[in-house]
Amino acid sequence: MVDRLSDRLAARLCAQIESGALKPGDRLPTEQQLAASHGVSRTVVREAVHQLKSKGMVQSRQGLGVFVAPPPQHQALAFDPAVLGSVQAVVHVVEVRRVLEGEIAALAAERATRTQIAALRRSLKAIDAAVADGRDGVAEDLAFHRVIGESTGNPQFRLLLGFLEQYLREGMRITRGNEARRMDFMAAVQREHRAIFEAIAARDAVAARHHAIDHLIRGEQRLVEGGVIDGRRRRAAAKAVRAAATLDRPNE
Repeated sequence: MVDRLSDRLAARLCAQIESGALKPGDRLPTEQQLAASHGVSRTVVREAVHQLKSKGMVQSRQGLGVFVAPPPQHQALAFDPAVLGSVQAVVHVVEVRRVLEGEIAALAAERATRTQIAALRRSLKAIDAAVADGRDGVAEDLAFHRVIGESTGNPQFRLLLGFLEQYLREGMRITRGNEARRMDFMAAVQREHRAIFEAIAARDAVAARHHAIDHLIRGEQRLVEGGVIDGRRRRAAAKAVRAAATLDRPNE
């Protein structure tokens, strides 16, 4: 129970700091004052303050107390943990991924080495093998997109995609679980992956960008059709697919 209460208190104090109610340089109330005002034990207060210290939001000054720290010049990238808690939030991360992966695929088409194209081909085969074995293929799917990031020759994309994976993994389990229920979904995913690979192998940046974006938009549409996303997103997903069909479409 201590952990739960301390989490709540830490969240309240964090909100006060982020809203400006507690400003950099302000002294936090004493441990005893916080315990009394929030109706918790001093143990709970200590744990909550420790959480804020670990985030760099407050700092102790010996003999003076605990003060709100100035905002750091360089903040670590982080997403709201709620991203892991709902399908809707997962869709938001997929939208972030859509913005990134179109350009990543285009750069990969321009820069991929022969070795990287061979690695992409192996990754594609690994996805098919996982599905044939009855596995969800999530790890293999993530690996395929990771190799595309590496093929840009820009290590920052590899790091960024690696960061996103912690949020995408559960979402991908949902999407691949939905797709496994229908053979037409599985066949579509296979075609979309192959289209991305073939565009990169052909050094066609325009086609690679189009197919990467199209793959993610259609994945969202499959969630709608499978009943995973509520009906309010049905029209938006369908509209996005129609727009993707005409925007930046390669000559066929």
